Order: sequence, then structure tokens, then C-alpha cells
Amino acid sequence: MKFIKNLTGNKEQDDAALISQYRHTGSLDVLGILYNRYMHLVYGVCLNYFKEEEASKDAVMQIFEELVTKLKVHEVQNFKSWLHVLTRNHCLMALRKSAKHNTVSLEDAFVENGDFVHLDIEDTKERQLTVMEKCMETLPEEQKISVDLFYLQEKCYKEVAEITGYEMLKVKSYIQNGKRNLKICIEKKSSE
Repeated sequence: MKFIKNLTGNKEQDDAALISQYRHTGSLDVLGILYNRYMHLVYGVCLNYFKEEEASKDAVMQIFEELVTKLKVHEVQNFKSWLHVLTRNHCLMALRKSAKHNTVSLEDAFVENGDFVHLDIEDTKERQLTVMEKCMETLPEEQKISVDLFYLQEKCYKEVAEITGYEMLKVKSYIQNGKRNLKICIEKKSSE
């Protein structure tokens, strides 16, 4: 991993101070110092998902580009945990997007002999998943992260609180409100 320079000696400022400094100045150098502390962890998560070095390196750079805007918008108490969630979500979205673009060549014999009754069920599930993904994107960030961790990652309230840095009562509220908002959005989009 020669492309990652781990400057562990640069610990004079804690993460919160660097975040604050970046939000005030917009300095990419400051953001780079902060990101560099955890870049090896981001790379490890990406490699775990993509199983390819080049795709993981690309994702590490894309996540840094996301940080440029997202760190100005979101209140982050625990940067390491927040970055882990951001990285995981980035990888999952990239994998979903690439799965939609996979093509399969069908031979004429296969098409002629196949019984495609099951495709209606698959199409319905795919539409439902697409609607759910779109509705997840409409949720406020706290609700989206909490719902994702609780339902999709099957974390308990305590784990969600530890990962996000949110208070336990806030986590429960975000999950409850997120679930309700998701249900409303799904019902609305399904009836359209």
C-alpha cells in the first residue's frame, strides 16, 4: 500500500479540532491530515468489499472527495466511527450500482426453452428495493444512518449509538422516525 502515507506522528491536534479548523477554513491540507490518520482503515474496509486493490484505491480517493462536502454539513462527534459508516455506505452503493450494470448474454436456446414465470416476482422485488433505496436517500442523515445500521446491518441500539456517537435516546428516536418516514415514502411511491 505505497499510495497511503501513514503520518502517525502528526497527532498534536485531536480529530475534533481538525474538523473545526477545516469547517472554518475549508483547507484541504487540514482535511488531508485528518483523513490520513484513518486512510489505511478506509482502504481495508474498501478492500474487504471490493476484493480488488485498484477499485479500493479509487474508492479511498472518492471517499476523500465526499468528505470535502459532507464534513462541512454534518455534525460529527466521533470521526473514526462516522468515517467507517460513510466508507461502508459508499462501498455498498458502488456495489449495488455495478450490480445493476452487469450484463448476461443469453443463448437463443436458453431463451426459447426457459419458463420465465419467476421473472415477475423478481421484477416486483427489484422495484420494491429500488423504491426503498430512493426513500432511504430522502431521510435526514441521522435517520438514514440509524435505520441502515439497525435494520440492514442488524446492529442493536447500543452498537448504533457507539458507531454513530449519537445518544441512546436519539438513536431510538431516529430509528422510530426513520422507519415511519420510510414507510410513508414507500407507500406514496408505490401508489404512484
